[in-house]
Amino acid sequence: MDPITARLTVCFQKVFPDLPEVEIPSASQASVPAWDSVASIALLNVIEEVFEIQADFDRLGDLNSFHSFHEYLSQEAQLP
Repeated sequence: MDPITARLTVCFQKVFPDLPEVEIPSASQASVPAWDSVASIALLNVIEEVFEIQADFDRLGDLNSFHSFHEYLSQEAQLP
């Protein structure tokens, strides 16, 4: 498991504690009933804390799955 996946999984576990870890890599707003707009903001806040970044809240609408968050962190976020 790459470092981004490992840390991102922790973020998802904090925001969605009832989501089984095996389902996290395929998680999306469509597949996780608890993932609403409030959960999206909470998730982005947790990601900022865990990854020590300042996220672009304008991109929140595009960040709607584990995969999209992973891509954002891999390609666009300036990780320390």
